[in-house]
Amino acid sequence: MEGETVKRLSMILMVAASSLVLVACGSNNKLGTNSGSNKTQLTGSDSSSNYQSLIKDGHYQVSKSSGVDDQQTSNQFNLQGFQHGLLDISKKEFSPDKYVFQEGQEISTETTQNWLGRKSKDNPDGLNPEQPKKKVVPEYLQQIDEQDYLQPEGGKMKLKGMTVGLGLNSIYYYTKEKYGAQYSKKLDSAEIEKQGKELANIVLARLRKQKDLKNIPIVIALYKAAPDDSLVGGNFFAYSVNNPGSDSVSSWNKIDQKNYVFPTTNGEKAPNANDETAFNQFKEKAQSYFPNLSGITAQAQYTNGSLTGMHIDVTTQFYSYTEINSFTQYLQTSAEKYLPQNTPIEINVGSTNGVQSYLSRSKNAKKFSAHVFNNY
Repeated sequence: MEGETVKRLSMILMVAASSLVLVACGSNNKLGTNSGSNKTQLTGSDSSSNYQSLIKDGHYQVSKSSGVDDQQTSNQFNLQGFQHGLLDISKKEFSPDKYVFQEGQEISTETTQNWLGRKSKDNPDGLNPEQPKKKVVPEYLQQIDEQDYLQPEGGKMKLKGMTVGLGLNSIYYYTKEKYGAQYSKKLDSAEIEKQGKELANIVLARLRKQKDLKNIPIVIALYKAAPDDSLVGGNFFAYSVNNPGSDSVSSWNKIDQKNYVFPTTNGEKAPNANDETAFNQFKEKAQSYFPNLSGITAQAQYTNGSLTGMHIDVTTQFYSYTEINSFTQYLQTSAEKYLPQNTPIEINVGSTNGVQSYLSRSKNAKKFSAHVFNNY
């Protein structure tokens, strides 16, 4: 198995299990460890573009805020896109060469739950508006995620930066009575942005009240979630870098990013029709190879109008190892011939029994690497 395949397979397994497989590294680590102590270690990193993470007392530090939401989303694409996209934004301010990653430890689970709740007499810290009687007032904030960034200082790892993501509803789901029918209300994009930026100011001011957070840079990013029935996740649309000591957001950086499903439906058009044509050619070739294919779809992400990534799911009814092996080889050849160049692409081949094979190509590579899963 090639190195790039190992890297991308690891990423898939981490998302599926919602956990990290940690490998302790030696003292020759670039960012070092807590010298003279076995209580703090760093994980390894498979490339300069990925963070090393902190291990304390032999255990990975689980996020205190991750996984807590206001039950407004059941779309797993939203959850995965939110966390992955937030990491990409963090890399712009906190280089993996200079910082160590740690799951959020400053915003407690209880605090996260209170902030995500509606403001009320019992919950004065709620960031969603009060609910008056006989009127539907939407909740805009659905999720908060914190990422901490550390650097060695005095033989210890010290908190030197933080990124906070605010996940915002695009559709508000509600019931008029307990256990009653579910209704939905589409939220205006301009109002989503307005509410998100107001919430960011409140969150930043609250964070600055904590001693450890007064004098570090804090990045706050805004994410617009996709509807529950969407086949792609939402997207980040703005982020702010707040210098040490600032307790209000002074400026925002716009993010022009959108996700599409191929084949497109309901008259939707991707920014580049050639990309969808290339996918359709690949799809036709795959379907002509073997009749027992349940479906082939792609998630395509565009940044500033250009394709920046594609994830393809091929659903099969194969059960034979030799069939899967042969089919994977055929997909590898077809992908290299038809799919867009100069963009990272992942292809999952699977059935109801799980993932059967996996193919990937990095941005600058010409060939796909592939792996067929097998049991002994």
